[in-house]
Amino acid sequence: MKKKIRIKKALQYFGVPAVIDSIKAQYFGGSELFSIKLDYLEHPLSLRLLGSDVPTFKKIFIEQEYDFHTNIPPKVIVDAGANVGFTSVYLANKFPECKIISIEPEAENFEVLKLNTKPYKNIVAIQAALWNENKKINLVDPGKGSWGFTAEDSDDNDADLIDAVTVDYLLEHYKLGHIDILKIDIEGSEKEVFDDTSKWLSNVNSIVIELHERMKQGCNRSFYTGTPGFNVEWQKGENVFIARDEEVMSPR
Repeated sequence: MKKKIRIKKALQYFGVPAVIDSIKAQYFGGSELFSIKLDYLEHPLSLRLLGSDVPTFKKIFIEQEYDFHTNIPPKVIVDAGANVGFTSVYLANKFPECKIISIEPEAENFEVLKLNTKPYKNIVAIQAALWNENKKINLVDPGKGSWGFTAEDSDDNDADLIDAVTVDYLLEHYKLGHIDILKIDIEGSEKEVFDDTSKWLSNVNSIVIELHERMKQGCNRSFYTGTPGFNVEWQKGENVFIARDEEVMSPR
């Protein structure tokens, strides 16, 4: 199946030659990756003009949906559902001294994520899904593009299953101690992740999440029930921000 080319947006942000090269790559073979250098990024950024990388680029770098204020720079960020690494790169430039754990389960996305995050020594890239158990689960493509893969529980021993990890596993395995910012965009799996937060919530200072109630009923209830003790909340774009207090995070 041919990937959708968002011509108008791609032309607006990247120009005619880049779009022509992408169309040639789709129909005649070759690399789909396009490289761009933004003034405020330390290193060039790679993306695919075919599929969903362009609207993701717009969301993060044009609309600045992850722009917020902190009185104390964060030391640890977890980016779950990192896709091709745009948010991790954005935050690595915003907070260059911060350690960032960047998690993405889908193989093609993860390859681009590795390319984007490799120059940043403060980013650790992990191919896995965030879940409520440390196990193997299934990754499903519902046909929404590279940003729409969903995780499903599985009891099979299929070789194609992917690794799933919990927040408390990340805290322990990577010796994080705490998480200043937990960013989550996991296409409905937040329902499972926030079903029981008792083992890790006290070690998280703020959360940035895109909720997917439209994809999986119960996501909103699971998230809000599972996050007591957060006194600051606001929304920007598709993201909900919550923090324990304004010293941790507040709107810009």
